[in-house]
Amino acid sequence: METIILIVHVLLAAAIIGLILLQQGKGAEAGASFGAGASQTVFGSTGSGNFLSRMTAVVAAGIFATSFVLAIYAKNKAESVGDAGIPSAELIESKAAEVKESVEEAQLPALDADKPAAPAESDIPQAN
Repeated sequence: METIILIVHVLLAAAIIGLILLQQGKGAEAGASFGAGASQTVFGSTGSGNFLSRMTAVVAAGIFATSFVLAIYAKNKAESVGDAGIPSAELIESKAAEVKESVEEAQLPALDADKPAAPAESDIPQAN
């Protein structure tokens, strides 16, 4: 179902682009007032303004509706993913607490910040 809505959404987007490109700008009305090509239009002498404006509004409403439905699908899909998606703040805090506890349990020797750690005997080069 989501695929069908996505296809309809893409077709509506192409339709609104076409409808907008078919519409005339405000400057085109000056030539029409002197009778320039008014009898040769497909929509008659009144022009296509009213029809194209209504169709653009209908297609825009369709794009809004399909966008809303696709957003609902995306929200439901994100909720169903659960822990496989982005972890929540609570999950991150609990993992950090686990790591802190495991480090404290290991009882690692504390290092002084001012003194470098002594190298292990295996790291010291031997003179032959």
